[in-house]
Amino acid sequence: MLFRKLIPKTRRHLTWLFRTMTTVSQPSVQEKTVDSCKNNIVWVDLEMSGLDVNTEHILEMACIITDANLNVLAESEDLIIHQPDSVLDSMGEWCTRQHGESGLTAAVKNSKIDLKTAEKMMVDFIQPHISPSSCPLAGNSIHCDKQFLQKYMPNFMEQLHYRIIDVSSIKELCRRWYPETLNQAPVKKLTHRALDDIRESIEELKFYRKTVFK
Repeated sequence: MLFRKLIPKTRRHLTWLFRTMTTVSQPSVQEKTVDSCKNNIVWVDLEMSGLDVNTEHILEMACIITDANLNVLAESEDLIIHQPDSVLDSMGEWCTRQHGESGLTAAVKNSKIDLKTAEKMMVDFIQPHISPSSCPLAGNSIHCDKQFLQKYMPNFMEQLHYRIIDVSSIKELCRRWYPETLNQAPVKKLTHRALDDIRESIEELKFYRKTVFK
């Protein structure tokens, strides 16, 4: 009799225990998303008023997220950051000519986006696609962009891993070890506009992956 009374309780207990174990062992949707994003790559390109991080400023920023296989997952808008005439008028000869011809200088003058707003917009853009502090920054000569981001957009940099993927470093190795292969690399248009430059960086790394990392 006692045994019969215990059976329903035991069954209920086992059912509860199974459900609890199942709930604990099953990762949440958010956990699954974060885990699946950890190998994503955050591609960034900046256009600046010059290369000296101590005196120059960011004029334009764009970002593209790819997976580990370089498939594009998300693409930001081209953010033009307003700078005063004093910054633009003090640019060196190359920047004055290049940014003038590309239309960037005029766009910077007309932009209503300040640096703080641009940083928030970019943080909001990358967060759904990254695992915190796991995804590297990537691009051509990206160490230079990283210096400006660390100074002017520290919150953006805090979202990323400290390591970088510098496509220019791979290019220099190919120049020395596989010069014949490098001669076949896609020719860049060199518009020096942020989104255009990122797209060309991704295509360049795809080329190295196909021809060198095989």
